[in-house]
Amino acid sequence: MAEVRKSKSFKERWQTIRRALPDAMAIARPQAGLWAMGLVLVLVSRIAGLALPAAPKFLIDQVIPNRDLEMLYKLIAVILGATIIQGASTYVLTQTISKTGQRLITELRMKIYNHVSRLPVRYFDNRKTGEVVSRVMNDVEGVRNLVGTGMVELLGGLLGAGFALAILFYINWKMTLAIMFFLVVVGGVLVKAFMVMRPIFKERQRVNADVTGRLTESIGGVRVVKAYNTEDVERKVFNTGVDSLLNLVLRTINAVSAIALTSSVLIGILGSVILIIGGRQLLSGAMSTGDFISYLLYLGFMISPISAIVMMGSQFSEIFAGLERMKEVLSEPTEDANEAEKTALGAVEGIIRFEDVDFEYEAGKPVLKGVTLEARPGMVTALVGPSGSGKSTLIGLVAAFHHPTSGRVTIDGHDVKSVRLHDYRRQLGAVLQENFLFDGTVRENILYARPGATDAEMREAARLAYCDEFIEKFPNGFDTIIGERGVKLSGGQRQRVAIARALLANPKILILDEATSALDSESEASIQQGLATLMKGRTTFVIAHRLSTVRNATQILVVQDGEIIERGTHQDLIAAHGRYFEMYTRQHGLHENLFVCEDEVCEEPADEKKARSTTRPDLSKVMTGEL
Repeated sequence: MAEVRKSKSFKERWQTIRRALPDAMAIARPQAGLWAMGLVLVLVSRIAGLALPAAPKFLIDQVIPNRDLEMLYKLIAVILGATIIQGASTYVLTQTISKTGQRLITELRMKIYNHVSRLPVRYFDNRKTGEVVSRVMNDVEGVRNLVGTGMVELLGGLLGAGFALAILFYINWKMTLAIMFFLVVVGGVLVKAFMVMRPIFKERQRVNADVTGRLTESIGGVRVVKAYNTEDVERKVFNTGVDSLLNLVLRTINAVSAIALTSSVLIGILGSVILIIGGRQLLSGAMSTGDFISYLLYLGFMISPISAIVMMGSQFSEIFAGLERMKEVLSEPTEDANEAEKTALGAVEGIIRFEDVDFEYEAGKPVLKGVTLEARPGMVTALVGPSGSGKSTLIGLVAAFHHPTSGRVTIDGHDVKSVRLHDYRRQLGAVLQENFLFDGTVRENILYARPGATDAEMREAARLAYCDEFIEKFPNGFDTIIGERGVKLSGGQRQRVAIARALLANPKILILDEATSALDSESEASIQQGLATLMKGRTTFVIAHRLSTVRNATQILVVQDGEIIERGTHQDLIAAHGRYFEMYTRQHGLHENLFVCEDEVCEEPADEKKARSTTRPDLSKVMTGEL
C-alpha cells in the first residue's frame, strides 16, 4: 500500500496537457473579458505595490539628512494612497474573479452530476462509488485556477516580477546579474524538489482515500463485523493502512524539512552574496544606504511571485489531468441520448412483449437467449429459477436499464429503445429485495416516488403497506428520522416503507423483486393484501425464490441458463412434473415420487402399504398449494 507510484515523465505530462488544452481553452474563453479586467486590476495592484519599496531611499537619503518634514508628509501620503489603491484593487479582484471561479466550479459540478445521473446502470456497476463521487466533487476543483485569481495572479506576478527586475537593474545592474544567476540555480533546485515530492503527496492522498474508504465500509458494516467477531481483523487492516499513511507523512516531513534546510542555506548564501557585493559598493560610495535598502525590498518583491509561480507550475499537470478525467466522464454516452428524436409516450396500457431477445454484458457471453414472452395489464408474471439464471437481467430489460443485444422489448407495440426514456420510466414502479431508503423522515421516503402527493394519499399508501402499524409507535410518527439507508428500521419495516413508496407511485408496470423476503409470515400475509390491491389492473413482474408466494401468478416462467424452459400456471407446472415441480417439492421438503396413502400425500409406500395404495398419486393438494 505504501509503494509510491512512479512519477510521470515530462513527455507523459505534456501529452496530458496537450489533450486537455482544448477543454481548458473552452472553459477559459468565455471568461476572456473577466481575465482582461483582472489583469488590469493585478497590474494596478503591482504597480501600487512598488511605492513601498521605493520609500526607504527617499526617507534615508533625503528626508533624514535634510530634516525635510514636507517631503516626509508627501512620502507618507504617496505610500497611504498606493496602499489604498493596492487594497481596493485586490478587493475588487477577489470579489469578481474569485467568486466567478467558484461559481464556475459549482456549474461544472452540476454539469458533471447531471451527466453522471443520466449514465446507464452499467457505468456504475463497473466503478466504485467513491470514484464516481470524486469525479463529481474533486476533479473540477483545480479549474478555478484557469478562470479564478490563480491564472490572473500568475500573469500579474510575472509582470510584477518583470517591473521589479527592471528597477533592480536600474539601481545596480552588477549585483542584479550575480543574483539572477544564483536565483536560476535556486529555482532549478526547488523545481527538482517539487518533482520528487509530488508523487509522495499523490500517493499520500491515494492511501488516505483507501484508509478512509475501508473505515467507512467497516463502520457501515458494523453489524457484520460484530456478528462474525472480526473486530481484530478490521483493526489490523486499519492499523496497516494508517501505518502506511504515517510512513508517507514522515517521508513528506523529511522532504519538506530537506527543502527548508536547503532553502535556508541557499538564502544564507544569497544574503552573503548581497552583503559582499552591496557592502563593497556601499563602502566605495557607488550605492547609497537608501538604494541598498530599497534594493533588498524590490528583490523580495521579485522573488515572492516567482516562488508562487514555481508552486503554481507544479499544479498545472494535475489541473489538466483533472480536465482530462472530466472529459472522460462527459464523453460517456448517456442512456437518454437523442431523446428529442425519440417517440413521446403518454399514458400506456402496459402491454410488455419480449420478441426473441438475446442479451450479453460481454461479447460472446450470453446471459439471455431467445426470450419471448408477453405480459398484459392485470397479469402477474412470476420469474423463478436458480441464482444467476438471468431473472434480474430480464427485469433490468423491463426497466430499460439495459437494451437487448438482439430482438426487441416493446411497450404497447413501441420498441422501448425508440421511446423517450423519461416517459417510459414514469410508468414504472419497483419494490426490490434490498430497497434503498434515504437518510430522512419516513414521510420523505414514501413521498420520494411522488413528491406532489397529498398527505392523505401518502397516509393511505402507508396504511395499505401496513406501515401505520409501526409508524404510530414512533414519537414523531411520519416525521421520524430513519437514518442512513433506513438503518433505524428493521428489515421488514424498511420493506414496508418501500412498498408504500411503490403504492404511492401508482405505476402501470410494477416490478417486485423478492418484495416480501424481509417480512415474517404474519406481516407477509397482511402485506400480500396490499400488494394484491397494487397489482390490480397493472402489468406485474415478480421475482421469487419462495415459490409459495407465486402460486396465484397468471404465468410462471422458469428461467435457467438464460432461457425460459417452462411456462404456465402453478397447477400446469406441477402437473407437468418438470423443473418447477422439482423446485417446489424440494423447497417444501417433499420427495418427487409422491403417492396417495389413505387420502394423504406421502412418499412411495413401503411393501406393507402397497396393498392399500398402489396408484400413482392424486397431486391435488400440491397443485392447489395446500403443500
